[in-house]
Amino acid sequence: MSTTTTATTGSPALLLLEDGRAFTGEAYGATGETVGEAVFCTAMTGYQETITDPSYHRQVVVMTAPHIGNTGWNDEDDESARIWVAGFVVRDPARRASNWRSRRELGDELSTQGVVGISGVDTRALTRHLRERGAMRVGVFSGAALSGSSRDQLLERVRTGAEMAGADLAGQVSTDDTYVVPAIGAKRLTVAAVDLGIKANTPRELAKRGAEVHVLPAMATIDDVLAVSPDGVFFSNGPGDPSAATHEVELLQQVLERKIPFFGICYGNQLLGRALGLGTYKLRYGHRGVNQPVLDRSTGRVEITAHNHGFAVDAPLEGSIASPFGQVEVSHVGLNDGVVEGLRVTGTPAFSVQYHPEAAAGPHDANYLFDRFVDLVADPAAPLPPLLNAPKPTSSTTGSTETKGDR
Repeated sequence: MSTTTTATTGSPALLLLEDGRAFTGEAYGATGETVGEAVFCTAMTGYQETITDPSYHRQVVVMTAPHIGNTGWNDEDDESARIWVAGFVVRDPARRASNWRSRRELGDELSTQGVVGISGVDTRALTRHLRERGAMRVGVFSGAALSGSSRDQLLERVRTGAEMAGADLAGQVSTDDTYVVPAIGAKRLTVAAVDLGIKANTPRELAKRGAEVHVLPAMATIDDVLAVSPDGVFFSNGPGDPSAATHEVELLQQVLERKIPFFGICYGNQLLGRALGLGTYKLRYGHRGVNQPVLDRSTGRVEITAHNHGFAVDAPLEGSIASPFGQVEVSHVGLNDGVVEGLRVTGTPAFSVQYHPEAAAGPHDANYLFDRFVDLVADPAAPLPPLLNAPKPTSSTTGSTETKGDR
């Protein structure tokens, strides 16, 4: 929910959490009112890619890095056609952008796109609060929205805002029409990519490997998928609660029944889990940033990865689980907290990871997963390598231990 006007520099603004905790600051971007789920992102760079990620739909993003906006806004790094965050919270916005690619200031772009933000907030204290209490609804108010209502009235608007649990949002961010990203160089394969909130760099990474990528709407049917004669099917990242995505899960089950090679990331990983009969749950505060360590149990390699998710798959880290499509194993594990970060299936050519190998923004450690998908398409029956034992998180691991929220 958002109502906006052009920002007035230095005008007062208020951030109000649903548990009543408040932070004052100054309007940043558009003024007005917005309500969403408060989450924090630990990335120190890549804010343009972050806030144009459709996975942040209906979320108010708190940046933990203190200086935001230093490199301004350019015309190349958007990961979608618009900013998707419901609101933006920073401590110290850059006084002036300085980068050879910058075309305008971040604050001006927020204002142009009607994104209500707030600056001057103690984002360290706010992040600690969310880590202790969990992600929750929040409102950002400035201008007439702030001056025209009492604190109690504003708090009531926050508490009546929509919750993320149970939200089916992929259809709100997906493409309306199928489009094609051509292969770069010689065409080697055709991929049907279901857009649940896809980022622009994902089909580019597939295209670099010779894939002609047909990007389909979230509500695509199995007939739509088969119509492009795909060698493989891909499910993207996206917003919302995977337990509400009944159509997408049914579509994925139809793909698995036909043994078409499948690769899913982030939301696609959660949907694979549900298609295989596993449950999902809401994390207490989620993983968002570009510095999350993950173990690939098939190689023993530790990757630093980009994350943006508030839900996770509920599966045992050791052993395998029977499913209608074969035995399921946890292939990747988060080293901070032991959260399931990847799945693979024996007997059906399918695997997924919970993070973002397209690295926009983020490190490129996980880029090899696109090669793994191409290899799977080339030889769907190739034997899977054995998995290492899953690590057990301890108090000495980097960062704090994430816990499950309400199921």
